[in-house]
Amino acid sequence: MIRFTLNDKPAQVDVPGDMPLLWVLRDELDLTGTKFGCGKALCGACTVHLNDQPVRACVLPVSMAAGARVTTIEGLKTRAGKAVQAAWEKLDVAQCGYCQSGQVMAATALLSHNAKPTDADIDAAMGGLICRCGTYGRIRAAIHAAARALA
Repeated sequence: MIRFTLNDKPAQVDVPGDMPLLWVLRDELDLTGTKFGCGKALCGACTVHLNDQPVRACVLPVSMAAGARVTTIEGLKTRAGKAVQAAWEKLDVAQCGYCQSGQVMAATALLSHNAKPTDADIDAAMGGLICRCGTYGRIRAAIHAAARALA
């Protein structure tokens, strides 16, 4: 039995320890906001927070979450998370929306640790998160807008 905190609530699953956290979230716990993109940690669609740090759930064995805090898009309730989500909506960032939960989780982690990110900071934090629709300009603008809202 693997126990961890999921979206501020106790969770436990009886699955093999090497099962990717992504599939535990989606298939065992019915939290489908975290998306499967590539299965190789290359696209970022599966980004969640593990102890407040962004991680790629598609390659993270659930055993690594034992005793940790996991936050998914469904449980994002921090001030930074709300600011990012509001900016995403206001600036109409999403097109197809498939990558957006991972993008929002990564942007929230950035703003939780850096209140005034530069474009270079944003590029570094968001590097490797792929948006098939190419909304990178709006993503950057939304992160800046969220930072201003948090100031």
